[in-house]
Amino acid sequence: MARTIVESQSKTAVIGFDEPFCVIGERINPTGRKKLASELESGNFTTVETDALAQVEAGANILDINAGVVYNSNPNPNETEPPLMVELVNLVQNLTDVPLCIDSSVPAALEAGLEVAQGRPLLNSVTGEEDRLEFVLPLVKKYNVPVVAISNDDTGISEDPDVRFMVAKKIVERAADFNIPAHDIVVDPLVMPIGAMATAGNQVFTLVRKLREELGVNTTCGASNVSFGLPNRHGINNAFLPMAMGAGMTSAIMNPVALPVTSKKIEEKRTQIENAGIKLPVDLDQETFVKIFGLGSTKSAPGKEMEAIRAANLLTNNDPHGASWIQFNKPSSSGNQAPGGRSGRRGGRRRTS
Repeated sequence: MARTIVESQSKTAVIGFDEPFCVIGERINPTGRKKLASELESGNFTTVETDALAQVEAGANILDINAGVVYNSNPNPNETEPPLMVELVNLVQNLTDVPLCIDSSVPAALEAGLEVAQGRPLLNSVTGEEDRLEFVLPLVKKYNVPVVAISNDDTGISEDPDVRFMVAKKIVERAADFNIPAHDIVVDPLVMPIGAMATAGNQVFTLVRKLREELGVNTTCGASNVSFGLPNRHGINNAFLPMAMGAGMTSAIMNPVALPVTSKKIEEKRTQIENAGIKLPVDLDQETFVKIFGLGSTKSAPGKEMEAIRAANLLTNNDPHGASWIQFNKPSSSGNQAPGGRSGRRGGRRRTS
């Protein structure tokens, strides 16, 4: 049975066939997040700190770190991304002892992250593209780390699952040439959006089973890809994840946090209620208000996807005595430090010049 070991200096996360599903938190990534990208360029790490601790508190086992900011002052990622990756890795591993995933398309940023990461991080990623294989696999061997293997090659991303399987097989075989074992390769079979391809769900379930049975590798995916472009994405994700787990998927790169409701939405709802002639108690606090009217919460909390994963762990006998499920459903006790967090290193530090 494949067991992929990912470690920080003091904590181990195991991705495996007979292990609880491994959640890789995706929030520390400026892609598509203009505010975060702007903050990072200016040296403001407040959001990174908040996202790191919130994801750990929500149940993330590993934190993905991506430093892919396109700087307005310097659009060359080969120059800007490696030093930013070093800063982010150092920052996050001073905040929490959760293992890390070093995520970049820039080879120099991957190595920069590996040089400062403590323990045995997961590397994200290698593909079937020749130049990527030739650079990343030696890094995996040099630093003795596991790696995410994405099932695309120089021809692009195939919609044919058999082609994607062959790309994964190629990566596993090329890794073997470097004496990298299959248990250190976590294959991403590339989940397609169900809105664009009706067979995407069944396709990936079949592919995951085949990867497990024939190559003996663990698997991961970008969990939200399946629901892209559709309404109620959380509902689709909640169904997809346990089904993928049942097919043999062992991890996912995903957002474990239900984000707090915005002040704008609260005010819109208050206006709507007042316009309907409903008078609210003057002492009604924001948190009680949003819960009464089904807006969620003013605080970060585990997302519904995490509830689905915990339930699936219980149902597949990967939660001994239901301990994690019981703990997950206990009322939250607020504190200043998330589980796995380190005390004291807060405050939106800025880069010093």
